Amino acid sequence: MITKKTAIGIGIGIFLIIWGSVFLIPSFGKQTLPIDEIVAKGGNTVYQFDANEQFHQILNVTGSSFHVKIKTPADSFQLDNDFKNEAKLDWYGVQDGQHRIEIANTGDSELKISGTLEFISSPIEFAKHMLPIISGIIIIGISAVFTVRKPRGF
Repeated sequence: MITKKTAIGIGIGIFLIIWGSVFLIPSFGKQTLPIDEIVAKGGNTVYQFDANEQFHQILNVTGSSFHVKIKTPADSFQLDNDFKNEAKLDWYGVQDGQHRIEIANTGDSELKISGTLEFISSPIEFAKHMLPIISGIIIIGISAVFTVRKPRGF
């Protein structure tokens, strides 16, 4: 016979496993990050992500004046320039690795940044989603022990 505490523990464990799985499955493969950001006067923003070969990056920056620095793996696409009014940047990755984009507002108005960045999830993201799944399995295991042998004090 399953006790009330065992049933509650199994229910919580199943909830954690389902919750972790729901967020884990979409994190595999190519991810797309839509960007729609405004950078205040004198401010800056940084995007750093891992991307595979042939991932498409699109970035549109609009403002009075700004500095854009882009570093991609294997020195495939490098940019370190000042721009005025508008910059439309569009490139494909040539090699797998980390991309870094720094945008600094050097003008007297706000910057509008829009576009899409394609990336892959980091191993930390995988571990973050696995944590509730593993916790749910442990909770179910501990709860199942209560039906086999009731520990003292319970």
